[in-house]
Amino acid sequence: MTTQHTLPGIDLTDLSLFERNEAWTAFETLRAEAPVHWNAEALPNSGFWSVTRHADIKAVDSDPETFTSTKYVNLEEVDDEDYVALRRSMLESDGTRHMALRKLLLRDFGGRMLGRYEEFLRDLTRQTVEEALAQDEFDFVEKISADFPIQVLARLLEVPETDTDQLIEWGNRIIGNTDPDYADVLLGSSDSETYKHLPFRSPASLEVFEYGRKLAAERRGGDGDDLVSKLVNRVPEDGEPLTATEFDNYFLLLVVAGNETTRHAISHAMLALINNPEQLAYLRDNPEAMAVGVEELIRWASPVYHFRRTATRDVELGGAQIKKGDKVVMWFASGNRDETVFDAADQLDVRRYPNDHVTFGKGGPHFCLGSNLARMEIRILFETLLPRIESIKVNGDVTRVRSNFVNGIKKFPVSVVSRPAP
Repeated sequence: MTTQHTLPGIDLTDLSLFERNEAWTAFETLRAEAPVHWNAEALPNSGFWSVTRHADIKAVDSDPETFTSTKYVNLEEVDDEDYVALRRSMLESDGTRHMALRKLLLRDFGGRMLGRYEEFLRDLTRQTVEEALAQDEFDFVEKISADFPIQVLARLLEVPETDTDQLIEWGNRIIGNTDPDYADVLLGSSDSETYKHLPFRSPASLEVFEYGRKLAAERRGGDGDDLVSKLVNRVPEDGEPLTATEFDNYFLLLVVAGNETTRHAISHAMLALINNPEQLAYLRDNPEAMAVGVEELIRWASPVYHFRRTATRDVELGGAQIKKGDKVVMWFASGNRDETVFDAADQLDVRRYPNDHVTFGKGGPHFCLGSNLARMEIRILFETLLPRIESIKVNGDVTRVRSNFVNGIKKFPVSVVSRPAP
């Protein structure tokens, strides 16, 4: 049964709301009754404005002068400027330095450059699918959703395949910092104060830093074509070389973003197709429709619930009076279900076109750097997987990450009747 939410009872810091997959009705109420809504928080945090409509999300995301990323991009408040500097990645930068950091790898994530990886991705996908379908029952996250993106990332970083399990574990521990199944130290606990100088307050960040520094030392001054070599051997266009801290945080961002978000998007997409078998059959039987279908699967999945900005001045938004210094949180997942933009927004429609989703951001300088890679991975995976499926069903409990940041699936057992390989 779907839980109905009334406005006074909505609290988007309640992680159980997301773990139970019940945030969607809360978003629906907010869009209808208070599209820019003040959400109180427990001390030491100070509360935030929830922005839930598509148009308002776009307005915030496209105006970095009014809504800055430099004060942090998650709900956690990092007020000590020394810690802010230590934890600042490309995500927490604006202006010329942000663009210079972004352009370091912008071409490498462009469609033309990624085209050279397509055959490699197809070979890798076939391997992943064949190994999974060798069994009639398996966990979809373990065998497909997690395996495929991490193999791609290993190729881009040029690290051994034997390291992929470790990369997955690091991503889980860092992004899952509010989930007891994943976190070394839960965000908000007294123990997390020891790690407040680290991204996500996760001690796993130290392990990622050490791993990245070793790779950098090996590749500095070389002519490698991998992403690590490009980070350490290229100079940003503003002429300021990457500092050691900037490299650490850039590398950690690649490890986390290059795995977690695509993995969860694939899981949600497959679950949606299982729950809508006629749409699975349509994509399986009409492979030319996959590019359009992928955009709908990405809209539906919304693997990142939110990103935060901070107001640099007093401003009115959606009828709310926002004060300088207030946290402003764009709930991308809500924008992707906005009834004023998407007909039958709560229904999966792989024929939906156009599809103005905000999964990768909207109209601003922080538009997801890896969006083209994510689209390609998801498209190739389902082009490969769906023709091999005669039938598939959920075979147990689907469990979700306890988080209001990442919309993730931890366990997803399935039973599959497969078709022979062509």
